Order: sequence, then C-alpha cells, then structure tokens
Amino acid sequence: MFGRGKKEEKSSKKTSSRNLQIDTVIGPNAHFRGDIQADGGARIEGVFEGSIDITGNLVIGEGSKVIAEIKAHNISISGAVKGDIDGNKVEILENGRVWGNLTVNSLLLNEGAYLRGKTTMQGDVEPPMIEPPKKPKDKQDEGATIVDVEPKVKTKAEDES
Repeated sequence: MFGRGKKEEKSSKKTSSRNLQIDTVIGPNAHFRGDIQADGGARIEGVFEGSIDITGNLVIGEGSKVIAEIKAHNISISGAVKGDIDGNKVEILENGRVWGNLTVNSLLLNEGAYLRGKTTMQGDVEPPMIEPPKKPKDKQDEGATIVDVEPKVKTKAEDES
C-alpha cells in the first residue's frame, strides 16, 4: 500500500532507460553467425552474419562487418553493413558504409559516409504545391504602352549607297 506506487514508478523508469542500455556485445575478435532478438540494446564490434531484431538501440563499431537484416529503434553505423535496415533513426558516421535499403523516420549522413540503396521515409508528409509566381501589378505599368524595338541591321546594298 505505502511502497507499491513507488515500485511501479521505478519499474516504468527502468524499461524506458532500458532501450538506452547496451545489453548485448559482440567483441572485436568475435565472429558470430545467427539471429539476435532482444528487448535491450546491442553493440557489434566484430563480424556478424544473420538477422538483428531488437527494441533498443544498435551501435555498429568502426572495425565491424555486418551482413544482416536489421530492425532496431536507433542505429548508429561506423563500420560496414550489407543488408536492409528498418529503424526509427539511422545515423551513418564518417567511417560508416551501408549497402542496402533503409526504412526510417529520420536519417543522418555524416560527411564521408557511404550509402548505396533506396531510402524510404515513413510518415504522411505531403509535398508542397508548386505554383508559378504571380506577377505583381504595378500602377505605373497599367497606363504604359509596350513598344517593340528591334535593332536595324544594314545589308551590303544599304552599306554601299
């Protein structure tokens, strides 16, 4: 009764910060082949082949090589990735290289990053209507007459006379 509300409050904070934590790490000397499914975050520094489906954040380190279909909340890429990526926010850093299609809400490409693939941004954002600019009406132009002036070109016959 007295402590119950506090415990529930702490547990809800724990799950929201859990997405920011890195629970799974594949080290720089590891070669892993398989599937990763997790409710937390993951960091890959070595070689990984398979599929990644996590609810947290994914960090792909600078020396890593990943061949996988990836689904994660936020993804930061410094290494090499071959495969399709689905996430809320994808950030490809200076040393990051990606060969695959992206489905994202937000994309950040740093200078020097490499991306080869199709990018699809989720959401219902309509493109702006493009209309030709309207010509402003000046009061001075209303009474003006338009005179067509063409420069006169002399012919040889006119030149000789």
